[in-house]
Amino acid sequence: MELISVIKNLFTYDFIVKAFEVGIIVSLCSALLGVSLVLKRYSMIGDGLSHVSFGAISVAVAFGFAPLAVSIPVVIIAAFAILRMRENGRMHGDAAIAAVSASSLAIGVTVTSLTTGMTTDVSTYMFGSILAMTDEDVILSVVLSVFVLLLFILCYHKIFAVTFDESFSKATGVNVSLYNTLIAVLTAVTIVLGMRMMGAMLISSLIIFPSLSSMRIFKSFMGVVISSGVISVVCFCIGMIISYCYSTPVGASIVIINLCVFFICCIIQRMKGMRR
Repeated sequence: MELISVIKNLFTYDFIVKAFEVGIIVSLCSALLGVSLVLKRYSMIGDGLSHVSFGAISVAVAFGFAPLAVSIPVVIIAAFAILRMRENGRMHGDAAIAAVSASSLAIGVTVTSLTTGMTTDVSTYMFGSILAMTDEDVILSVVLSVFVLLLFILCYHKIFAVTFDESFSKATGVNVSLYNTLIAVLTAVTIVLGMRMMGAMLISSLIIFPSLSSMRIFKSFMGVVISSGVISVVCFCIGMIISYCYSTPVGASIVIINLCVFFICCIIQRMKGMRR
């Protein structure tokens, strides 16, 4: 009964309702895209793009522009650049991500220090804050997240093929470059939308942890995708409740819950292996 009372009180706050509306759908998008990124050994693109997003948002805040309007196209361009460097063989994937992310972060911090300084606004993008979202942010986040989900569902079979065997997919006529680009663009949009709540330092955890947890228990791609989405949403909701009850940072609380679920899944996997 006490838990029910806490949850009821939770939804009396307008800013928490907004956080749940955005957080649930962004968590779902992150988890679904994360499966392909982890299987392709490209999961660090989330961390790299979050740094790019922080740099873009810092510049936008410094010059008085709308943060999301600036950061979304910039991060999409960065995703294109990383893919092109990787496909052209000029850099390995991890080196391309490191180069782009470090440069963007340095530019953002430098511009901020020379203009507004490290204000609270910039800090919320670094570490996340559920108080940072306006009504416009909520509407834009929900609309774009639904768009990401629809595209993922419509292109599911092609994404599945490209994830597991790019060479075979190319031989059967699939435009591998197009679908790799699509995955990168959807990831870029999701990263930007989730940064307001999770912050640049923690947003990549929404992509990585649910997929890793699911892969410990399920073997089929569909099973991993569905369970990743469920785990991500459940962990987000539990993290939000814990953050409210104990006044802990939202992003950190969600990551810790994801970490606990990952350990539980590892134990379940080990127990299943011992039975065999």
